[in-house]
Amino acid sequence: MDKRIPNRLQAHAPGDSGEQPRRIRVLIVTDEMEVGGTQRQIVQMVLGLDRSRFEPTVVYFRNRSFFVDQLEQAGVPVVLVAKHARIDPGFILRLRQTVAAGAFDVMHCFALTGELWGAVVHALLPARHKPVLLSSIRNTHDWERPLHRHIKQWVMRRSWQVVANSEAGAQSARRRMQLPPGIIRVIYNGVTVPKLAPESGATLRIQLGIEPSAPLILFVGRLVEQKDVATLMRAMARLRSRHARLILAGDGPLRPALEQQAALLGLGEHVHFLGQRDDAAALMSAANLVVLPSLVEGLSNVILEGMMCARPVIASRTGGNVELVEHERTGLLFQVGDAAALADCLQRLIDNPEQAVDLGRAARDKALRRFSLPAMVAAFATLYEEAAALRCAPRP
Repeated sequence: MDKRIPNRLQAHAPGDSGEQPRRIRVLIVTDEMEVGGTQRQIVQMVLGLDRSRFEPTVVYFRNRSFFVDQLEQAGVPVVLVAKHARIDPGFILRLRQTVAAGAFDVMHCFALTGELWGAVVHALLPARHKPVLLSSIRNTHDWERPLHRHIKQWVMRRSWQVVANSEAGAQSARRRMQLPPGIIRVIYNGVTVPKLAPESGATLRIQLGIEPSAPLILFVGRLVEQKDVATLMRAMARLRSRHARLILAGDGPLRPALEQQAALLGLGEHVHFLGQRDDAAALMSAANLVVLPSLVEGLSNVILEGMMCARPVIASRTGGNVELVEHERTGLLFQVGDAAALADCLQRLIDNPEQAVDLGRAARDKALRRFSLPAMVAAFATLYEEAAALRCAPRP
């Protein structure tokens, strides 16, 4: 474990003289803490909670990243409960002990395996140690496979509330999962307004060896099948602008295959694989366009960050993308998997830089109005206060 949780049943015994009003103890459970949209939202939300009212703890099972460092530097307990096999009885025991020792009021689980094992442990706890269980909807593909659908449905039905980060995800769950009415609450992701030096974008281009005048296209995300970077590669090969450059900020199991695809398409000098990065805002300030070609998507933090940086976003028509990107108003949309349509969108904004700037400004205005980080944190704080007030009570 990175850090052990003290037994808070002893540390916060009621009736102690001079006791301050007890903070709400919130446990966040996720399967991994690698760099991804869900993990980024967890960090932003936890760091935004008012520490005079909330006492958050994060538990994860594998894949530490700099996100853990950020939480620990801010004084948030982060606990690694290592999972060594697909079915690991020792892991279940350790997770149960961790949850019981924390005397948590609220337990909010993220990601399918985080939700599954969190709900299993919740079911095994005695009543006096049971926090109010919350689960999440981050996309619309967790229930495409029958086994995953049954797991997700079981977890949701045990939860007091389920938090969706997009209306698309909420509607899909209502339609497919046969949930009780009123159980799903939509809380949109929020992002901060980046504070960057005016010259940061130009400096980063120099560091990457990219000419100041070259049209620069940015993808940020994991290199996994869901993100469909292969379609983006095919679109790059179709561009008439041979001086355009693509930078890929992220890592994942498909990186070797994508590097091979880039070589076969003759894109070697046009595509830059940067690996995992912690400077997404600086990369966006250097880029002209942000692209997200996902096959499926919830509500993308990458799109929101691009909007906050006043960059036009080109995204696939799936999930929450269409709630963020308004076609020809704040960005451009194309059909999932259509490399020719994506290439047309890219070429259009490369050929019309003034239109790209106008779309970026409109995107920033929309993001500031609807998707601020304070609004997201306030919504989660309200939810956790409601849950803590109903601890161990049946959901409505």
